[in-house]
Amino acid sequence: MLDTVLILLAALALLGVMFEEVLHVNKAKITLFFGTLAWMLLFMSSSGPEQTEHINEGLLHNITEISTLWLFLVAAMTFVAYLNRKGLIANMLNLVMPSQISLKKLMFITALFSFCFSSLADNITATLVSIAMVLSLGLPLNQTLRFAVLVVFSVNSGGVSLITGDVTTLMIFMQHKVTITQLFWLLVPSFLAVMLLATLLSTGMSGVVKIRKTQHDTSRIDYVIAGIFLATILFTLILNVLFSIPPMLSFLAGMAIMFLVANSLGDDDDQDPILDYIRYIEFDTLLFFLGVLLLVGMLEHIEALHSLLYLYEMFPPTVANYIMGALSALIDNVPLTAALLKANITMTVSEWMLLTYAVGVGGSLLIIGSAAGIVAMSKVQGLSFARYGKYFVLLLVAYSLGYALVYGVATYIMPVA
Repeated sequence: MLDTVLILLAALALLGVMFEEVLHVNKAKITLFFGTLAWMLLFMSSSGPEQTEHINEGLLHNITEISTLWLFLVAAMTFVAYLNRKGLIANMLNLVMPSQISLKKLMFITALFSFCFSSLADNITATLVSIAMVLSLGLPLNQTLRFAVLVVFSVNSGGVSLITGDVTTLMIFMQHKVTITQLFWLLVPSFLAVMLLATLLSTGMSGVVKIRKTQHDTSRIDYVIAGIFLATILFTLILNVLFSIPPMLSFLAGMAIMFLVANSLGDDDDQDPILDYIRYIEFDTLLFFLGVLLLVGMLEHIEALHSLLYLYEMFPPTVANYIMGALSALIDNVPLTAALLKANITMTVSEWMLLTYAVGVGGSLLIIGSAAGIVAMSKVQGLSFARYGKYFVLLLVAYSLGYALVYGVATYIMPVA
């Protein structure tokens, strides 16, 4: 009975996010309320000290995962907030962009930038930088929404072929289901799916965008901090591969170095203290993450996610993996992937490749299905669950093409050994 109530609470939270514009209640407040209520009900229904201890361990595990993400976001957002407010992102556009460019060409450039940048950085950082670049163009809302949808899909697609680009890819690799060289075969199908979506989204778009060449005054410290940001991304990847150092720790170290360098160069004054840039972080985003992950952690604790494994009894792995990817738009892909790995499902390398693509990209189908989508929703004024949902069919077509291409490559082209 309790499990049913808890699942209904998660469903109510999802509905609250979907109808945020109708209810006029911030999605962070809704998910945080239901997330905390669900765990409180678990404690209140405990039958004894042993069960209470088990629930407490589950909560602590959940909070550890959330705090890791929170701290990473704080560091990444502080960097991006600084670079954006100092005008470095706008200045970068001035260097690489012509004074005017067609909307269609701009769409493909955005797709390429987001895809490539997420292959180098993590999804959240890539989304923050890509969305900041889009917003700096000053496009009308209807056009900005299309670019935001493209960024979310491109960012999720870009990191799926690298163990440092997506957590679920790393999890599947660590269980020896695929190798690094096999994962590289996901690169071309993922990129072609992104190009298809860019083509679909640019259909009917015409006109020319005039890039405002407003030059922002920057100081030496601004470029030094930009260099620290890039170095932080690079060393995060290297240290994670070589020593398994969590990205959160590397980014916090990078942020600390940013503060120390600003202080040593004498630019950290009372009029513009560098610590103040933490205040520019959208804490609504962090609270929304907190609420969503509390709910997902609760569903994982009551083993509600394990029922999804019945898909592999009903359908062959090729079909089940496709559906699982679509479901990852509703349920966090990390516990979903963990449940599949723990179930010891027998699949071929080709089928594990399909799952890797599905859970990495499938979350793009809904705005709440991935960290990239949640970050984009918090940054783009007017991007809601419903407005993002208008592009569901286009996203599904692109996702389906990518999945079909991965199937073809993994089955007929990729070497078996």
